[in-house]
Amino acid sequence: MKFVKGGKCPVRGKMSENGSTVSLPMSFITIILLFIGVSQVYWAWRGYSFAVAKIPSRGRRTALCGAVLAAYLLLYEFTFGAWSERGTPVYLTVHDAFLEAPFLWWISSSFFAFFVVILFAIPKAIVAGVRFALARQRVTAPDIQSVPRRRFLERSAAVVVGAPFVAGAYGLLYGRLNLETTAQTILLPRLPRAFEGFRICQLSDIHIGPFMPAEEIRKYVAIANAQKAEMVVLTGDFVTFDPNTQQAVVEALSGLRAPFGVYGSLGNHDAWARVEDSITELFRQTGVRILRGANVPIATHGDSFNLIGVDFQSARRFGPSPPVQRLLGNIEGVIDRDRVNILLSHNPDTFDRAAELGIDLSLAGHTHGGQAALEFISPEIAPSRLVTPYVAGWFRKPGGQLYVNRGIGTIFIPIRVGAPPEITVYRLSRG
Repeated sequence: MKFVKGGKCPVRGKMSENGSTVSLPMSFITIILLFIGVSQVYWAWRGYSFAVAKIPSRGRRTALCGAVLAAYLLLYEFTFGAWSERGTPVYLTVHDAFLEAPFLWWISSSFFAFFVVILFAIPKAIVAGVRFALARQRVTAPDIQSVPRRRFLERSAAVVVGAPFVAGAYGLLYGRLNLETTAQTILLPRLPRAFEGFRICQLSDIHIGPFMPAEEIRKYVAIANAQKAEMVVLTGDFVTFDPNTQQAVVEALSGLRAPFGVYGSLGNHDAWARVEDSITELFRQTGVRILRGANVPIATHGDSFNLIGVDFQSARRFGPSPPVQRLLGNIEGVIDRDRVNILLSHNPDTFDRAAELGIDLSLAGHTHGGQAALEFISPEIAPSRLVTPYVAGWFRKPGGQLYVNRGIGTIFIPIRVGAPPEITVYRLSRG
């Protein structure tokens, strides 16, 4: 586990110039799926070409290729087909560890490696096109690459193409478990003196399942409790798709303790699994209050701030979630103009509207920090930037501030690269 001190609100991300959300058309998903399919065909062709070069016997070559294809189809069937496990286990099973995880690692790694292959193929195609054009004009093209240089470039290309497979293995075996506890100071000019140094611990995007089992969640609960924050907040996506996992995630989180209480909001996956009402009641029974378009005063020594929570909202259609015509319209009546307002909203895209409404601080999740990001190269390289400009970290604009927690769970592929799981501890201070 790493501990990172945020200091006085360092900017970790950037918003679009007009502060608007980048839209993700549904056709983009189709393109990605098509691209994955093409990548699998490409790697099958590469594997067959390798077999042709290394195995002279046609019979042995056919047997080997057939065995590999059969293994691939079986893994696909065990992961996505009729033989896949029914329901979502809340512990790591043999099936998930030795069948599903390796197959998902291959799919994701080969996808990105194929993208790298295309990047290398573009300049190669340009050079070939120039040579072809010169040849048609009967002009001899100079040989700009010597044999040693050509071999060096080929080996370098092989290393770069292999990098996604190594990164994928790292993200599966280590990156998704390499928890980072972030300390972040938030300056709020209107903060009452009684709350100077008040600490809030945030967990988000639990996604209980075989790769975020209940026992692992309890470890994060212990880490959160060890921060000894005055209040704990949870910002949604407790389940993924299976409503039968809600009881287990609530029980795993029931050990959270804080002097001023534990509060939460719900995410899009909680809505998609249709557990919003039931999980709210389960949490209530453990002493956790889920705020659904509601507020609660957090008071001490005669002073207070206004804590607000909303269900997942988006100005555009997001999966099964319909668009909201008036973003945050259901909480306009509970905003207190005379006090500091802190909003728990799973979707960071509500920040623009929250700032317009004068909400001092928004705490969000949803993005997983991109889950597979290359922040060590540039903060801009994250798949989530196709969905939102608010991927991870602290943001500020006139009217308010936002912090986007990277969450602790994963979805679809149990891999984190450049976006480690995060527990955030905020220290409120008068600015």
